[in-house]
Amino acid sequence: MDAAFTEEQHEIRRTLRELLLKRCGPDEVKAAVRTPPGYDTQLWQQLAGRLGLPGLALPTAYGGVGCGPTELALACEETGRVVLPSPLIATAALAAPLLLALGSERQRTALLPALAAGELTATLAVPGGRLATALALTGPNDGDWAGGGRAGGIQARRVPEEGAAAASRNGGRPAGGGWRLYGEAGQVLNGHTAEVLVVAAHTGGFARSRTLLFLVRAADAARPGAEPGVPGLLRTRQTALDETRPQARLELRDVPAELLGGGDGDAAAVARALAATGPVAAAALAAEAVGAADTALARTVAHVQQRVQFGRPIGSFQAVQHRLADLYVALQAARSAAYYAAWAAGGGRSAPEGAGAAEPGVGALALAQALEALRAVAAEAVQLHGGIGFTWEHEAHLYFKRAACDELLLGPVHRLRARAAEEAGLFPGGAGEPGGAPVPGGAPEAVEV
Repeated sequence: MDAAFTEEQHEIRRTLRELLLKRCGPDEVKAAVRTPPGYDTQLWQQLAGRLGLPGLALPTAYGGVGCGPTELALACEETGRVVLPSPLIATAALAAPLLLALGSERQRTALLPALAAGELTATLAVPGGRLATALALTGPNDGDWAGGGRAGGIQARRVPEEGAAAASRNGGRPAGGGWRLYGEAGQVLNGHTAEVLVVAAHTGGFARSRTLLFLVRAADAARPGAEPGVPGLLRTRQTALDETRPQARLELRDVPAELLGGGDGDAAAVARALAATGPVAAAALAAEAVGAADTALARTVAHVQQRVQFGRPIGSFQAVQHRLADLYVALQAARSAAYYAAWAAGGGRSAPEGAGAAEPGVGALALAQALEALRAVAAEAVQLHGGIGFTWEHEAHLYFKRAACDELLLGPVHRLRARAAEEAGLFPGGAGEPGGAPVPGGAPEAVEV
C-alpha cells in the first residue's frame, strides 16, 4: 500500500474544505436541518455540479468522475468535519454501487448520470432497521432480514403484465415493471427526499424464500405524504437524535416497482452485491467519523488553551494534556484504519473496477475504530468545554449526537468486531464444535428421568 496521496486527491480535499468552510458553519448546519429536506439543497447542487461529489466513485461512462472508494472517503472526511447534512452517503455509498453492480444497462444509463450530476438522489431502504446486516457488516446477509416469508418487512409480488402496463403510464416511462411492493421500512437515510429508492424486499413466499432489490421512482420528492406519481407510497420524516442525518419511514401499499437488473432476479447475486457495498459504505462512514472527530478535537484544544482557571489555561494542566494526548492517538489510529479500508475497498487501487475485492473484515474494523474514536472525542469535548459544552448554542452536541447515531446506523461496535473476526476465521467453528469455543462447564451430564 502506498500511503501517499496523489495531487488529484489532495486537490479534492483542498477544494472541498475551502468551500465547506465558507458555506457550512455550525449556524448554517442548524438552519439546514430545520428545512423540509433536512439539508441545504443549494449547497448540495453546488457540491454536485461544481465538484461532482456524488459521482466520485462512478465510471466516466455513466457521467461519473472515474475515481474510487479512496476519493469518496476523502470527500466524506471533509463533509464530516462540518457534520454536513447531505444525501452523499445514501446516494454515493449505498444506492449507486448497487445500481452499478446489479442494474441493467437501461437502468444504469437512465439513473447513474443523473445521480452523478446531482439531478437525482437515491437511497437504500432495508426493512426492520437492519441496514448493517443487509451489508454483511454485523452478520451474514443470507438470513431472513428482509421478511423471511413471514409477516413484516417488505413483500414483493408479481402482477399480470397487462395490469402492470395499465398502471405504469407515467409520462411514457415504465414505472411498474410487473411488481408490487407491500410493507414498511424505518430509519431510511434521506428516505423522505430521495427520488430513487432501492428497496430490499422478500419474494417467493415461505417455500421459495429469497430477497431481491427493486427500484421505486418517487416523482415528487418535495411533497410530503402520498405522492401522485407513486401510488401507495407514504414517506414520513422521522425524529432523530442526530438531525444532521435525516431519516424517514416508508410505507408501501402495492407500490409499482421495477426489479433491479430485470429478469427473474438472482438472490445470490443480490447478497454478493450488498456484501461488496458494505466495505465501501463502512469506509466512507469511518472517514466521515474521523473528520468529525478531528474538528471536535481541534476545537477542544483551542478552548483549553484559552480557558483560564486558577490563573493559568486549563490546557497547561497535566491531567488535561494526558486526556487530549490519548484522544489524538486514538484519532490517528482511526484515520489510518479508515484510509486503509478505503484503499482495500477499491481492491488496492483507486479505480472503481477494483471495487468489491476488499479484505475480509477490514471495513467493519475500521468503522468500529472510527466510531469509538468519535465517541471518545465528542464526550471529552463536552466535558472539557465545561458548562457551555452541553448547551444547544454550542456545536459540541452536533458531534456527540453524530457519534451516537452512527453507531445505531451501522453498528454496534462490538458486533462489527465480532463479524470481522468471523470473516477472518479467528474463531473457527461454533461453541462445542471441533476447533470452536469451549462450552462453559464442559459437556452436560446425563440426567436420569
